Amino acid sequence: MPIKDIIQSTIDKNDVVLFMKGTPNFPQCGFSGQLVQILAYLDVPYEHVNCLENDEIRQGIKEFSSWPTIPQLYIKGEFVGGCDIVREMFQSGELSTHLTGKGVEHKQPAKA
Repeated sequence: MPIKDIIQSTIDKNDVVLFMKGTPNFPQCGFSGQLVQILAYLDVPYEHVNCLENDEIRQGIKEFSSWPTIPQLYIKGEFVGGCDIVREMFQSGELSTHLTGKGVEHKQPAKA
């Protein structure tokens, strides 16, 4: 099966997918670690793909999304962004709103 189809299948089967370096318990880069922390804070259930375990996925996800870096977050089949975009969305409250709009269960952040 072509790598593009494997990636698409993973995204289709899961409401939230994080393509990252390492695992949620042992992120292998600071950017992946930041997204893990954000998703944990919001208590978002998600599937992760460790891109360091498979070079085809590591290169393929960049081509698939036309985004040059990892991590990459997908919500309900939609590419949301990498670390900077997701962090900004989290800080503004837009990520929680987006999750709610997509019907993804999560903990609502406290109002500042």
